[in-house]
Amino acid sequence: LDMKYIAAYALSVLGGKSAPTADDVKKVLSSVGIEAEQERLDTLIRTLEGKQLHELIAAGSSKLSTIAVSGGSGAAAASGEAAVEAEVKEEEPQEEEADVDMGDIFGGEDDY
Repeated sequence: LDMKYIAAYALSVLGGKSAPTADDVKKVLSSVGIEAEQERLDTLIRTLEGKQLHELIAAGSSKLSTIAVSGGSGAAAASGEAAVEAEVKEEEPQEEEADVDMGDIFGGEDDY
C-alpha cells in the first residue's frame, strides 16, 4: 500500500470517521491535488475493513520496539556517532541577559 493512501485514511479517522470509505480517502487525496487510483483505494479499504486504526498503530509500534538497534558496520556506527556529535555542536547559543536600565519604574533609587 502506498503511504499517501494510508495517511489519507488516518486523516479521515482523525476527522471523525471511524471506518472511512474509499470516497472519504479519495476526497482527502484530491484536496491536496492527488488523483486516487481506484484499485489502490479498494485494496486499502479491503485490508483495513473491520480493523481499528489505533489498534493497528499500537501493534505496529510494539513490533518496532522489538527491533534491535545496532550498527551494521563500523563505518555506519562511526557516521552515526559523528551525526550525534554534530547535533551536540549545533545547539543554539544561549542569549546572555542584558542589564537594562528601566528608569526607576518602582520609584526608588536603591540598587539591589
